[in-house]
Amino acid sequence: MSDRKAPGAGDSPAPRPEMAALVESLAADRAATLDAARPAAVAKQKTRAQMTARERIAHLTDAGSFREFGQLAREADAAAGERPADGIVTGSARIDGRPAVVLAQDFMTMGGSSGELGGKKLHHAVRRSIREGAPLVMLLDGGGHRIQIGQSSRRYAPSTTTFQEFARLSGWAPMAAAMLGAGFAAPTNFAGLADFISMVRGQSTMGLAGPALVKAGTGEDIDKFELGGAQAQVDRNGIADLGTEDEASALDSLKRFLSYLPSNARAPLPTRPAPAEDPARAEALAHIVPANTRKAYDVRKVVDLAMDEGSVFELKPTYAKNAVTAFARLAGRPVGVIANQALSLGGMLTGPACDKVAHFVALCDAYGLPLIYFIDVPGFSIGSPAEKGQLGRRSAKLIYELGHATVPRVSVVLRKGYGLGYVAMAGGRSFEADASLAWPTAEICAMSIEGAVNVVNARRFAQMREAGEDPAPLYAELVAQMRAEVTPFGGAESFGLDDVIDPRETRPRLIEALERAPARRDLAMPPKIRSICPI
Repeated sequence: MSDRKAPGAGDSPAPRPEMAALVESLAADRAATLDAARPAAVAKQKTRAQMTARERIAHLTDAGSFREFGQLAREADAAAGERPADGIVTGSARIDGRPAVVLAQDFMTMGGSSGELGGKKLHHAVRRSIREGAPLVMLLDGGGHRIQIGQSSRRYAPSTTTFQEFARLSGWAPMAAAMLGAGFAAPTNFAGLADFISMVRGQSTMGLAGPALVKAGTGEDIDKFELGGAQAQVDRNGIADLGTEDEASALDSLKRFLSYLPSNARAPLPTRPAPAEDPARAEALAHIVPANTRKAYDVRKVVDLAMDEGSVFELKPTYAKNAVTAFARLAGRPVGVIANQALSLGGMLTGPACDKVAHFVALCDAYGLPLIYFIDVPGFSIGSPAEKGQLGRRSAKLIYELGHATVPRVSVVLRKGYGLGYVAMAGGRSFEADASLAWPTAEICAMSIEGAVNVVNARRFAQMREAGEDPAPLYAELVAQMRAEVTPFGGAESFGLDDVIDPRETRPRLIEALERAPARRDLAMPPKIRSICPI
């Protein structure tokens, strides 16, 4: 009998000496790209940020799941110097157990600028995301095109199809970006195409051009944070969705954002087990909204109680505060919530609010999240500021997006449902809601009752004043008469609503409506090629 072991049995034989040398060389080449081999660069990075590119990836992804591609990419020209991975780390990974494609700019390599090989790696990452139907996550901290190669027509003229690939990816697989440091120029272009952007306050910047280029081009002298920090781009401009206090929170927000979405538009929603129902939470719903339309309240309390406990994740919470847009779960199922916030401008729909809600509707529709509307809207903003802000087109965009949405939608009128704002919030039969409901506190009409009385009786009141009569008693009488006609019960009687419900019934009625509604509806569009967005 032979003493030789069967193939695969026992310890593997040592590699031949020549292979061992090659494997050792390979390990050395890989090690040279890692943080441990670059202590000076790492120390410098920690003076401006909290993590390196590789530390950010390790925080974001499941332990041991990151598989880098392009780690050994480097310029053939020895004179180019050491540029590990050419300034961008790319690879596949798992985030909370699900596949994703990840790219991270490495500021320690030429300020994270995009070189020829780095550009190819980024392009490859986007293509991988399209092909695999997996989310693309971008950790951005660097400059734009590397000037050393960009100022050459021979190199720059062919350009790249990367942005075309970004456009192809949009709506197919989720894109999420964290701006973690320098972000002017190309990183802003990448992030601008993402579905969600987080920034670190006091550390991150984004914008089409940084202060130096702005000064050279326009003469304006401006601080980088005033130009493109989180206060500007999250709170004032709404380009980014969330401002966080540190990098870990920014990275965690990407995880949470992705947790509500399928891996791609054809994948199932990531559901969770339905929680046990809590009667105390249902009872609390009946005590939030005051019947007096002049009294404000926080609609986020309504949203929190109607959705699964602890499941609400608000997007753009510090921008256009008069509208609330949030992911949540309802009996374990991801949904998108849209609500008017009475604490800010009485919940009026302004241009920024329209943009915020329209984008959110498109996001939810792309990935199959049903839409839940909580309506308390006095209408659209009016006056010269609104017109200067192109509200006519921005409001049309809101209507346009809802009109193209194929996901289920349910509307609940909490209080005011006035004018076109009511329509744009999916009130009544306006967009064929799968359930159209109202609380007993609802007032549904063309405009505010007080405003309507004043407009209709303006001449009469003027004549009374001219005659020395006080129109106040008549005004109060007419307001009371009109208010008697403006009730949710009238809306139900005309079958403009499906039902008027006790606030405590809200959650079960929402769950029931979504259980019965098909995941998608046929819009029965005419045989056109595409629709044209109003703005």
